Amino acid sequence: MLVNYLTYLKFLNDRLEKFFEKQKPYICCQKGCGMCCRNAQFPYSQMELSYLLQGLWALDLDTKKLISANIKKLQQDRLNFKGERFLYDCPFLINNVCSVYEYRGIVCRTFGLLYTGIDGRIKVPFCSFQGYNYANVLTDDGSQISSEKFEKLGIPEEPVAFNISYEFLTNPDFESGFNFSFGEKRPVIEWFIKTEDKTDEQITINFQIS
Repeated sequence: MLVNYLTYLKFLNDRLEKFFEKQKPYICCQKGCGMCCRNAQFPYSQMELSYLLQGLWALDLDTKKLISANIKKLQQDRLNFKGERFLYDCPFLINNVCSVYEYRGIVCRTFGLLYTGIDGRIKVPFCSFQGYNYANVLTDDGSQISSEKFEKLGIPEEPVAFNISYEFLTNPDFESGFNFSFGEKRPVIEWFIKTEDKTDEQITINFQIS
């Protein structure tokens, strides 16, 4: 079914490329930013994780060690966490760059655009509150698009929201249409049980899906 998932990803990527190009005047995304990889939960389905692991296995040993250390720290942080919603930096973010970029999940691919939530309301990427995507057309409180700011920019393409919420893009219609199953969904850190077999020359990282 992974082949079918890859067909779905191509379908999704083709559309996302058009959406990002359409909204280019409002997008600040660039390599090395890492804003989208911080302080979140990163929902991942079993299918997305299977693809992510392919990227993990292909990494060099030093990068695997860094990821292993990140996950170990997050596991401890989670054990010590007393709140309701555990937020964290993605363990695959190395030197402010995604180490598994080509294998990243759906929520990572869509981040940065305005989108319509399941409640029908327009949502802005949280980086906009830090002065990044769409900050040039948002009201001062970040609650809505400012028509005044948009008009002052003189940009012909309006800022628009797309139906690209994670809930929508992983719904059963896509599963049946592309003949695969997303499977269970969890925050990415909750998928990992880490064991390490150390030798003098290498460290083997085994991630098991429970």
